[in-house]
Amino acid sequence: MAIRKPNKLPQPTVLKQILRRCSSLGKKHIYDDDNSVTGLPLDVPKGHFAVYVGENRSRYIVPISFLTHPEFQCLLRCAEEEFGFDHDMGLTIPCEEVVFRSLTSMLR
Repeated sequence: MAIRKPNKLPQPTVLKQILRRCSSLGKKHIYDDDNSVTGLPLDVPKGHFAVYVGENRSRYIVPISFLTHPEFQCLLRCAEEEFGFDHDMGLTIPCEEVVFRSLTSMLR
């Protein structure tokens, strides 16, 4: 009997799933071109997404291009381990704000 390897999704697909599963606080429904409802916040520009960082859950808007950086992917894995995906808190990054700002300033 052969051992089956689990189906491993490509990394971009996994990252998109992370963003879809993590809802943002105070989101408003908007309509796509095909009139389907999306849950994207209206104040987040195209090509960006919101994250919440630190004890006070300060909100930051970051470009989607950060998803390609291994350092940011590590933060997402930490968020998944600590909070999982089944919650209504929005995408929360479990690190101090100073560390997050320092990392994101290096990625820009």
